[in-house]
Amino acid sequence: MAITLIQTHQKEVLFPGPKYGIVLDAGSSRTTIYVYQWPAEKANNTGVVSQTFKCNVKGSGISNYAENPQDAPKAFEDCMQKVKGHIPARLHGSTCVYLGATAGMRLLRLQNETAANEILESIENYFESQPFDFRDAQIISGQEEGIYGWITANYLMGNFLQKSLWHMWVHPSGKETTGALDLGGASTQISFAAEEKVGLNTSDIMKVTLYGYEYTLYTHSFQCYGRNEAEKRFLATLLQDYTTETTFTNPCYPQNYITTFTEAQVFGSLCTEDLRPERYNPNNIITFEGTGDPSLCREKVASLFNFSACHDHEACSFDGVYQPRVKGSFVAFAGFYYTANAFNLSGSFSLHTFNLSTWNFCSKNWNQLPVLLPQFDEQYARSYCFSAHYIYHLLVSGYKFTEENWPQIHFKKEVGNSSIAWSLGYMLSLTNQIPAESLLIRLPIKPSAFMGTLAFFAAVALLCLTYLIYLCVLSRNQRRSQHALDNMVDSE
Repeated sequence: MAITLIQTHQKEVLFPGPKYGIVLDAGSSRTTIYVYQWPAEKANNTGVVSQTFKCNVKGSGISNYAENPQDAPKAFEDCMQKVKGHIPARLHGSTCVYLGATAGMRLLRLQNETAANEILESIENYFESQPFDFRDAQIISGQEEGIYGWITANYLMGNFLQKSLWHMWVHPSGKETTGALDLGGASTQISFAAEEKVGLNTSDIMKVTLYGYEYTLYTHSFQCYGRNEAEKRFLATLLQDYTTETTFTNPCYPQNYITTFTEAQVFGSLCTEDLRPERYNPNNIITFEGTGDPSLCREKVASLFNFSACHDHEACSFDGVYQPRVKGSFVAFAGFYYTANAFNLSGSFSLHTFNLSTWNFCSKNWNQLPVLLPQFDEQYARSYCFSAHYIYHLLVSGYKFTEENWPQIHFKKEVGNSSIAWSLGYMLSLTNQIPAESLLIRLPIKPSAFMGTLAFFAAVALLCLTYLIYLCVLSRNQRRSQHALDNMVDSE
């Protein structure tokens, strides 16, 4: 009995160690590889995931390999070699790899579905030679991108789980979720918790369950409203009077800045093809000269949005898209953060501060920008003024943020050591599909020895019991014999 109690009550629980997952965020302008780790025993069917490594793949996004699909995965090699060193070799075979392609590939699929499929196929072929468990390469929808971004932001801010005094993961009591604002190269997403009373008949209202709790979300993705595609559309609008002239002014480019594009660079996108001139020639050269006029820039950028399509309806952003009133705090990441950071702004600040910084930056001469910017890159530096005015119209005129609730937007790149990106939310969602490993139980006595010992003591107990029964029977027989003898003596 004592041995059984020791065996059952003194067992040691050993967790099976960490699990790893790899997500390739194949964006429109570049691919980023993330390595995530979580304990194999999950909380409420969702893994507690943390980012352990990040690598930016050199070169452009995979959608730019439409003419040479077989070359798309070659750029992964340098990062994948580094990834192998960050995951124990014994776990390579059980580490799942997923690639999610976003708006760049969504646009390519609409333009050339065959090329898009060939790119994904070449990536799948590449991973067949890798030691990892490659699961999928897919083009995720804009709605999925928005939801995963929302999950990432709230997970990193501790809105789903937090450590208790006993170092257990628990759901924080009474904590509100934060909205998510994502600005990519080809699309932009807004996602936030909506009130229960909103109409569920719209596809933009979703139910999401994480860590045993259900959330009602509003999420919408605007194709062609990413920063890069929006700027192409902006340049295309400046060329609407395009006849024989080849030089145009751009009020959003800095003073004294001159650059050239081919017509293909402006009109070659699906987002701008309806703005092409009648005599479109992809090889023609167009020249833009910057005038650095912030007022005119803001005025012209507004033309990228169709605000009149809402017909003054409050529950509408732009282009006639339904949106309930924004509420609570928001985190603005990706392109939102990088633009604010160029103006030395981050975290929370007022709309007045943002406008003041925008006007100050947009009035500068091109030669002054290398000194002003934390990092100078011509392609980004020339466009920060456009990006700032674009963000203003998107957030204020579109999503209806005001002077009062603008400070509730927090411009962030990461929380702790984890990047705010849809890929972490994607990984969190995928861990629901990866079975949790069972706990390993180490007992004080090995099972075989324990069973042998238990059998020995059971046999001894059985022998003792048999002997006791024998003694009882023997004693009873002796008493009967003595009783018979006594009766015989009495009768004589």
